[in-house]
Amino acid sequence: MKSLFQRLRRDPAAACGAAGILLLLLPALYAPLIANGRPLLLISGEGISFPFFRFIFAPDSSEYLVYQLFNYLALLLVVFLILRKRKRLFILTALLLLLPFALTTPRIDKTDYRKAVRETKARALFAPVPFGPLEIAAQPCEAPSRRHILGTDNVGRDVAARLIYGARASLAVGILSTLIALLIGTAVGLAAGYFRGWFDLCVMRLVEILLCFPTFLLLLILMSILGDHKFEQSMPVVILVIGLTGWIGLAFLVRGEVLKQSSLPYIASCEVSGISAGRIMFRHLLPNITGPILISFTFGVAGAILAESSLSFLGFGVQPPTPSWGGLLRQAFDNPLDYWHLTFFPGLALFIAVLSFNFFAGCFKPQR
Repeated sequence: MKSLFQRLRRDPAAACGAAGILLLLLPALYAPLIANGRPLLLISGEGISFPFFRFIFAPDSSEYLVYQLFNYLALLLVVFLILRKRKRLFILTALLLLLPFALTTPRIDKTDYRKAVRETKARALFAPVPFGPLEIAAQPCEAPSRRHILGTDNVGRDVAARLIYGARASLAVGILSTLIALLIGTAVGLAAGYFRGWFDLCVMRLVEILLCFPTFLLLLILMSILGDHKFEQSMPVVILVIGLTGWIGLAFLVRGEVLKQSSLPYIASCEVSGISAGRIMFRHLLPNITGPILISFTFGVAGAILAESSLSFLGFGVQPPTPSWGGLLRQAFDNPLDYWHLTFFPGLALFIAVLSFNFFAGCFKPQR
C-alpha cells in the first residue's frame, strides 16, 4: 500500500486517475445516502424512524444482489475505519453484517414521503437528492432546474439519482467481469507458457480460434440469446458474458511474460531443486508478472465499462428500469439536442470513468 501511494505521488496522471475512481466509487457505494426518496430521519407523532434503513439491506430493485453487494461494502468500509486495529473483531463484525442482508426480504415501498411530511407536518431529513432512481417525480424530459439539478428522463425520473445508481451498474460490470477475465486469462496463459510443448500448441490454437470472433458481435449474439430467457436480474448475466469473452488478450500477454521468465536461471534452479510445477507457477512466476497483469486489468475495466454502456445503449445490456449510463444515453437517441442533459451528463460520467482507469494504470508501470 505504501508503495502504491509513493507511485501515485511520483505520477500526477495516475494520481488524477485514482481521484477520478474515488469520485465514482464513493457515490456508488453510498448512493442510498445521496439519492433516496425515503427520509434518512423522520420525526412524527409516532416517534422517530429511519425509513431508508430497510432499503440498505433489501433494495427494492430487480438487481438487488448487486445493490446488496454495494451496500455491504459501504458498511464494511465504515466498520474497517472504526476497527482497523482490531482484526479479529473486524472479521467477526464483517461476518455478522451478512445476516441482515440474508434475512431481510425485498419489499416495494410506494409511499410518497414528501407528500406525507407536508400533510402531517412532520420533520424529516432527506438525502441531498430526495428522489429514488425508480421514482417518477416530474414531467418527462424536464431540463435541469433547482428541483432536479440534472433534469428528468423520458419517464419523469430524476437524472441525478439515476446517474448515481447507474455508476453501480458500470463499476460492478467493469470490475467483476474483468476479474473473471483476469482469472481465466491468467490461468490459461500461465499453464500454456510454463508447460510449453504440445500443451501450449493445443491451448493457444484454441485461443486463436476464439480470437477470430469479433468480441462485440459475440457479446451481442450471446446477450440476445440469453435475453430471450428474460432473466429477472440482467446485471449478473452481463458480467458473466463480458467476463467469459474478455480474457483472450490477457492469456496471450501472460503466456509471453511466462515464456520470458521461464528462460531465466531462477526457474531452472527451482526445477532442479524438485519444486512442484504448481508452486513454481504460483509462488515464483506469478509474482514476477503481476505488473503487466495489473495494467491489463485496469485497462480491461475501462473497456468493460464501455462494453456495458454500448450493450445497454443498444438494449442488450442492463435492462430497464434499472439505471445505467448506456440506458440514459439511449433515451436521448431520438432527439439528442433537445434532450441534451440525457446525452451530456451520462457521457461525461463515462468519459471520467474510462479516463480515470486508463490514467490509474500508469502507477503499475515498471519503475526506472
